[in-house]
Amino acid sequence: MGPTASGKTELAIALHQQVGAEIISVDSALVYRGMNIGSAKPCADELAKAPHRLIDIRDPSEPYSTAEFAADARREMEVIVASGKIPLLVGGTMLYFKTLLEGLADMPAADPAVRAQLDAEAQKYGWPYLHQQLQEVDPETAANLHPNHSQRISRALEVYRISGKPISECRQKNIGGLLDDYDWVQIAIAPRDRSILHQRISDRFEKMLELGLVDEVKALFDCPGLNADLPAIKAVGYRQVWDFLAGENSYEQMIDKGKAATRQLAKRQLTWLRSWAKVNWLYTQNETGKSLTSHEIVIKALRILDQTTI
Repeated sequence: MGPTASGKTELAIALHQQVGAEIISVDSALVYRGMNIGSAKPCADELAKAPHRLIDIRDPSEPYSTAEFAADARREMEVIVASGKIPLLVGGTMLYFKTLLEGLADMPAADPAVRAQLDAEAQKYGWPYLHQQLQEVDPETAANLHPNHSQRISRALEVYRISGKPISECRQKNIGGLLDDYDWVQIAIAPRDRSILHQRISDRFEKMLELGLVDEVKALFDCPGLNADLPAIKAVGYRQVWDFLAGENSYEQMIDKGKAATRQLAKRQLTWLRSWAKVNWLYTQNETGKSLTSHEIVIKALRILDQTTI
């Protein structure tokens, strides 16, 4: 695990080669076909060295849920273990990791009719009005949501209208987690100095532009059936370039916003990891601030594996 641009893919490939682990991607952008540059998807040479499962399994027009990931990852883990090898899960989508380990909240499935009703109410009265409704039936959830956070307000009210229970209550009961089914070693890779991470993010975004990120998003932009509200297009980097192509930002603004959005993503990932239980931190700098070599990082990871699997 780790924030974006921290070196997860490079380490995962090295561990695949060192210990024969089979890689499962834990990334909500890598699942989409045609989204290679902006998602930092492993290149063909990297995939030839170390195949990644659960990448390129969806068209960008098809949303991919956390529940689907958990089911797919469970299946891939079972196949890998049955072959006598170790599953190596690598990525930065922290909600995917959390769901896989702890399970899904026991709550009702989506109901298109209820959602349509909520959308109609939002069109007529606005999302702050629905947020106020949520405040009356589930103040705990409402307190953590912005009045215009349409997707989460809609889901919370949908759950209440279907089940009669607040979504906060449903979340207290999780089912299907794998925490007790496997021996887990959890490693978080990151630089000690946040400024190093920010520089890596900036350099990588510039490199993505050189590799043709704008053309990649242009192909999506011109594709019938795709729009800015789809989860794939909301991915960091893609949304900013999409807005540029739509004429909402200048090229320079797109670059600034793309880098800023990526830094915010890294901040959220680090916040998740700081509260994570039983995580082993692997810093890519030593105590004096000097960056470690790729070989030194791999040695540190192998030592963590040795120490936590004895």
